[in-house]
Amino acid sequence: MSWLKVHQRTAGICGLTLLLPALLYVYVMFSLLEVRGGAQAEINRMKPRLARLQGLIEYEDQLREAAVLVDSQVLELVYPVSEEQATVSAELQTQVRDIFSKAGLSVTNSQVLPVRAEGSFDYISVKLTVSGTLPALDEALAGVAAYLPLVLVESMDVYPARSARGGEAGDQQQLTASLQLLSLRFAQ
Repeated sequence: MSWLKVHQRTAGICGLTLLLPALLYVYVMFSLLEVRGGAQAEINRMKPRLARLQGLIEYEDQLREAAVLVDSQVLELVYPVSEEQATVSAELQTQVRDIFSKAGLSVTNSQVLPVRAEGSFDYISVKLTVSGTLPALDEALAGVAAYLPLVLVESMDVYPARSARGGEAGDQQQLTASLQLLSLRFAQ
């Protein structure tokens, strides 16, 4: 122990020389543990995705059959790509006018709106203004719901129609409705 007292500076330099690799070793170990923790977190994040992909692989045949079934059902609900936009628009306007007229409503205005292309479909819209009774409007909307290719009611405003004063009390309430109807056509 007397050597340490005599050579304190040398002992300090030797101690620091031995301590520096130990500190470097500890730093490297903590860095490696941090990298390992990050990699483990990434693996844990990827496990659910891999499980989903594995499930898709296992049920690939069933999913293909379901996709074919859905595609065939979609073909019944939309206008085919073989029909022109103008033809589909005119046909939709005519059919919708007929549905509302047969229900007992008078169509006072109908207008084909510009076609919007979004994704794989063309959105074909018709705007109608009709007047009549509430039961007739209900019947017309049921007819629209049953029509194929599918026609959706995009917007509808209903308000009571103006009537002359002194009308009979037993008459049904007359109304006017403004509807915007939408149908889809394959764009591919």
